[in-house]
Amino acid sequence: MPVNNFHAAIAIMEKKKKKTTPLLKVATAPSEAWPDDQYVKAKKRLFIGLVSGTSALVSFFLVLLWVIPYIGFAAIHPIAPWILGALFLAVVILVIWSSFGLVLNIISGKTLPFFRRMRGVTVKLFLPLMMLLGRLVGISKEKIRSSFIQVNNELVASAVKTYTPNKILLLMPHCLQNSKCKMRLTYNINNCNRCGKCPITGILELSEKYGLHLAVATGGTIARRIIVQKRPRLILAVACERDLASGIQDAYPLPVFGVLNYRPSGPCLDTQVSIRRLEEAIRMFLDPDSVPNYDLTDVIRFKPAPVRAQSHQ
Repeated sequence: MPVNNFHAAIAIMEKKKKKTTPLLKVATAPSEAWPDDQYVKAKKRLFIGLVSGTSALVSFFLVLLWVIPYIGFAAIHPIAPWILGALFLAVVILVIWSSFGLVLNIISGKTLPFFRRMRGVTVKLFLPLMMLLGRLVGISKEKIRSSFIQVNNELVASAVKTYTPNKILLLMPHCLQNSKCKMRLTYNINNCNRCGKCPITGILELSEKYGLHLAVATGGTIARRIIVQKRPRLILAVACERDLASGIQDAYPLPVFGVLNYRPSGPCLDTQVSIRRLEEAIRMFLDPDSVPNYDLTDVIRFKPAPVRAQSHQ
């Protein structure tokens, strides 16, 4: 073989070695194939309607609890009914004001005074009541949870905080791992052989690229243990609607930004996730000084959304 042809062949082989893994083609799948694309476009009217309905029901029952004793409380003392009424009225105003502040935050992104902890009201008060109201009116739990996750993500993003890489935890479900893989990743994610048969390869590349903590959990108990060990300031979690909603509640007040997985083989089996969506979430919360300068297309072949948050000193 001529020397020139030999060197040309060597150059071609070197270029092939530098190509990215086949898994990352997942990010180039059509947008309609990914449920998180639908999830991003999810309408907020469901959440707003349930919040308003829930606050109306709570207010109605509180007023009812005041009207009924009013008939007999006057016998105890003439002003007793008015004292009780003032207490209930204060609670009614608080509930209505809370729901109004939450709806305003969802629609406009603006936060009313004393509403910095509005996400806590959503997580602890409104979600359980919304689940009950949704059951009464025939709305599926999955739709309510999806709407809740969307609103939670916007509340977390509206805090406009960014974090250094060591303060962010990527928390993945074990169902992302190929079901035929024999490697155990729960306690050591580096056991992955990076064969490219599941999204773990691409997620590992993201964690290394941005210097983030990455862990795989098989359930809530292990997830809580990982959170205690890593002590993050922000969690970027991938899961289904049910696990994300319960995880957001369990982790509060720690902020959790959720990315829905894709379940082509059914629940908890060979699930997928949009690497593009995950990286966009990373760049949204990562301190701008920690974002790599090299071209992202070298890794996952897409143009990410610009960083929107500003770093807090």
